[in-house]
Amino acid sequence: MLAEIFDSLEPRSPGQRELKKALLSSKDLVGAFGPTGTGKSLFAISYGLAAVEKGKYRRLVISRPIVDVVTGKEITLFSEPRSYVEHASQYLVDIFAGFAEPAALQGLLSSGKLLLADPHFLRGRTFDDSIIVLDDAQSVPAETIVEIITRMGRNSRLIVAGDPVFQRPAEGRDGATLAREILLGEETAVVVDLGLKDMVRPGAQRGAKLLLELVMRKRPLSEEERRVKDIAAVHAPDADVITVASLREAKKKWEVEAVPDLLIVAKEGYMGRLIGQRGERIQAIEKEAGARIRAVQLTLDFKDFVRALHPVSWIHKHVVDVDIAGNSLVVTVSEGHMGPMVGQRGIYARFLSEVFLKLLGLGVRVEEKR
Repeated sequence: MLAEIFDSLEPRSPGQRELKKALLSSKDLVGAFGPTGTGKSLFAISYGLAAVEKGKYRRLVISRPIVDVVTGKEITLFSEPRSYVEHASQYLVDIFAGFAEPAALQGLLSSGKLLLADPHFLRGRTFDDSIIVLDDAQSVPAETIVEIITRMGRNSRLIVAGDPVFQRPAEGRDGATLAREILLGEETAVVVDLGLKDMVRPGAQRGAKLLLELVMRKRPLSEEERRVKDIAAVHAPDADVITVASLREAKKKWEVEAVPDLLIVAKEGYMGRLIGQRGERIQAIEKEAGARIRAVQLTLDFKDFVRALHPVSWIHKHVVDVDIAGNSLVVTVSEGHMGPMVGQRGIYARFLSEVFLKLLGLGVRVEEKR
């Protein structure tokens, strides 16, 4: 039954179709990167189980850090062996809920066909005839990915899965981002980026939006940003303002004029309260602040952000899609509109990238739809 799970998985998004195709390819290194809820773990581990059950590999090795999301404390086989095994086993049960009984997974663990490996204790080991899945790569250093690759023996394959956006550490470059960069340069590797539209788990998109909101609410405000937020609270007291971002430095740096001085981000559903019935509230905020201001509401459709920030007023009509790929926002424009989107010497795209890095820690990449 476990061998049939992967075959029966029907991709529910373009990204999942690409991931299933990559897993069925001959590449010995596969990277799957994207937000939680996109099916990375389910597809990767179910493929591994099927490959072992069909005799292609002798065992499936799952290596995953166990991190307390509240305290940030990591549980290891050395510090808390029983707790590590319990959490790692429950993680498998949760992934395959509705697909396989816990007893079937336990049987594989008991037989040695399924092995749980702490990523801290891989040195000195060799994995022959094995398919290895490193999950939650954002929580391990890039050296761990390299270490696992060096442990690959004959007839072995490595699948790396991670979230370089929503679950990355607060400081420093995360392992998923670095692993993606490493694998992109390998001839024997294939990398699949899953985005917001690939989030099929119920509640995942809502959770992603709340995480983005949390990132924006936590960002420190400059004196001007704080002042404008306070002014907004006076003129639109019933509007929920998430953050205010000054664009002045980016405007000056990239010599971009036809954009606002500040951007106000409101919680979804509160835009009308911020603007006013005839725009009187936002006009009052602008007048008191002495600045050009635009406002957007936070949704997972970032086309509105591009419309509010881009110097070319009509370019939004040619934005086909805005989605996450790796640790960037990828703006896809219709054929023939790359020039107006990126601007001369790429200054418009660089301006957008600087603003989104300030707001969300995500750069911007522009692609043309073919």
